Order: sequence, then structure tokens, then C-alpha cells
Amino acid sequence: MRYQFKFEKILSIREREKDEALSVYNESIKKFEEVAEKLYSLLKKKEDIENYQSSRLKEGLPIQEIRHHQQFIINIEKSIEHYQKMVMNARNRMNFYQEKLMEKNIEVKKYEKMKEKDALNFFKEMQMLENKQMDDISIQFYMNRGG
Repeated sequence: MRYQFKFEKILSIREREKDEALSVYNESIKKFEEVAEKLYSLLKKKEDIENYQSSRLKEGLPIQEIRHHQQFIINIEKSIEHYQKMVMNARNRMNFYQEKLMEKNIEVKKYEKMKEKDALNFFKEMQMLENKQMDDISIQFYMNRGG
């Protein structure tokens, strides 16, 4: 007699859902990293421009160039603000999908634990049945020998 878990189909569905949740979570990590890297590059660019402007101010800098740098910094700050919001949204989305993945993982673990217990009970019953059959055979053998 072969062991068959009665919730095998449900377990496989839950595993597939977990795999999908993992895929979505990994994609959200990738998006978060992309947005965070863009934010970092903008912050670095702003810092570089401010350092450049500061060093040029010591040497003397035409007002038109100062205005140009200030306008550029203002535009970068707007982009930084935009990307900070995007990073926050991406982080929230990543955390949400991480939570969903954990829920799916717990669900799969529950079914795996049920399968493990069910299989153990099945094999215990098989062993008991086999022992009973061996006892019956022994009794039959003893009775036939003329005990």
C-alpha cells in the first residue's frame, strides 16, 4: 500500500503561491535597489556640484555661473525629493510583499507539518497491521503444527 497525502493538491497550490510571492518580492527588491541607486547618484551629483561651486567661489565666479549652478541645484533637489518619495514607496511595497511571502511560507509549513504527521501515522498503522498479520501467521502455524 502506497502513502498518499490527502491534501497534496492544496500543498502544491500553496507552494506555487509561495513561489509566486517570492518572485514578486524579489522583483520589489530589485525596483527598490534601482530607485535607491538613482537617489544616491542624485545626492552625489548635488554634493559634487556644491563642492565644485564652493571651490570656484574662492577663485572668483561670474554671477551668471552662480545662478546657473543654483538653478541646477534646485532642479536636482526637486529630483531628489521625487526619488525620496519613490524610495519610500518602493520600501513600503517591498515590506508588504515580504509580509505576504512570510504568510505564504507559514501556510506551506503548516501543510508540510500535517503531511509529515499524517505520513508518520500511516507508517505506524502499516507496521501495526504487518505485526498483526505476522501474529496471525504465527498462530496459524502453531495451530497447524498441532499445538
